[in-house]
Amino acid sequence: MASQSTELLHLYRRLLRSCATYPSKNRWGIYEAIREEFRDNRAMNPDDPKTQKQIQVAYKGLGQLRMYDTVQLSKGNPESPNWEVTLEQNPMPKP
Repeated sequence: MASQSTELLHLYRRLLRSCATYPSKNRWGIYEAIREEFRDNRAMNPDDPKTQKQIQVAYKGLGQLRMYDTVQLSKGNPESPNWEVTLEQNPMPKP
């Protein structure tokens, strides 16, 4: 149980850090939405299938936020103009 809560805390922190560098005017709105969502769901049972689905969506959202990270796009060299972006067909399916 402790390892799963630690894993969720790491996910939460990675989401917030990735959101801080996300290139959008609504970046801080997204940041607050992440904080609110985690705050609202902190009492949920981690073994519940609904919770597991939300965790999967959070990981998918993290991947989408990181798609715009300049260090990751340029493979470690932020000065490199060679970016690579891969898009999914249906990135956020309805639950």
